[in-house]
Amino acid sequence: MEYRYLGKTGLMVSELCLGTQTFGWVTNEAEAFRILDRFVDAGGNFFDVADSYNKGESEAILGRWLASRGGRSRFVVATKVYFPTGTGPNDTGLSRKHILESVHGSLRRLQTDYIDLYQLHCWDAAAPLEETLSTLDHLVRTGKVRYIGVSNFTASQMVKAIFLSRLHGWEEIVSTQMEYSLLVRTVEWEILPVCREEGLGFLAWSPLAGGWLTGKYKRDQAPPPDSRAGRRDRWEDLPEQRASERTWRIIDVLSEIAAQRGKTPAQVALNWLLRQPGVTAPIFGARTLAQLEENLGSVGWKLEPDEVERLSQASVIPIPYPYNFINRYTRFRR
Repeated sequence: MEYRYLGKTGLMVSELCLGTQTFGWVTNEAEAFRILDRFVDAGGNFFDVADSYNKGESEAILGRWLASRGGRSRFVVATKVYFPTGTGPNDTGLSRKHILESVHGSLRRLQTDYIDLYQLHCWDAAAPLEETLSTLDHLVRTGKVRYIGVSNFTASQMVKAIFLSRLHGWEEIVSTQMEYSLLVRTVEWEILPVCREEGLGFLAWSPLAGGWLTGKYKRDQAPPPDSRAGRRDRWEDLPEQRASERTWRIIDVLSEIAAQRGKTPAQVALNWLLRQPGVTAPIFGARTLAQLEENLGSVGWKLEPDEVERLSQASVIPIPYPYNFINRYTRFRR
């Protein structure tokens, strides 16, 4: 596995990031340990989790594995704060109170004294951004956090965070984590350009669109009962949200290229993401060791430029105003 710098920092992370949301949910601890061991054996060093995943159990399982492996400095651990961790009115959001209580809970569950990348899991319209950013700056200065990032922010919200931090001399965000895949490409309009302009790392969550880019879903067929859509785990991955002529067109091209290259659709979909400008790493989850093995097959080879273009054309979204106007008339630096 290759390594990439996280944005303009000196931190090197593996080109694949292992998401651990399945741990403590559909993946038990023994299987999670096997997945983590195999990921590291393949060269992976980057793990993503959140305090809200499975009521903290995902962090706890990762923490017990870290303790069993030793050598904490070998690994890059990213976690997140925002979503509810309790039933009280202050058990959610990006207030100073919730962030400070949440970071200590994450440190305890992860069995570590620092977090490599601490991310705001969602924009909070209620908490003043100055309160949030000054709290993150404090966490970096006290050594509890090494780097800070955001997730599920708009481009303007990211830019506001960057310039507020510069104005006050606070630690700046170094990365963003957003949904990005052949099915979801709207981050290309503003988010990715901001990342490239400001030197932010970009982490792609749901790079397989909740399983829709694995080839398991077929046109005019019910989803397999043991799949995300079949279990109806997440609203965004249900057929009524994902299925469309565009979806089936993408899957058709994906399957065709996969067959020609001797790869699986999931491997091709992940490799396409790795070829996109500004992307640091896709974050993929694995319910089983077999799923992990398949996803690891997405690296060590490259799609040909014409294959990347075929996939891009099959998944293209018509660009709305003002992006289409700017693209038509602006000059680009070469």
